[in-house]
Amino acid sequence: QRLATMVGSRGQDWHLLTAGAFVAMIVPLLVFFSLQRYFVEGLMAGSVKG
Repeated sequence: QRLATMVGSRGQDWHLLTAGAFVAMIVPLLVFFSLQRYFVEGLMAGSVKG
């Protein structure tokens, strides 16, 4: 919603939009890569049959 608001009010400030998108991606990526071992273990444990 905030990104859509920025596009509407600041349609020409693409550098701000790309910077905001980059910052918004950093946090989930850091969390995923730091917990990737547990994520993969959970996927493998859920897919093992028998």
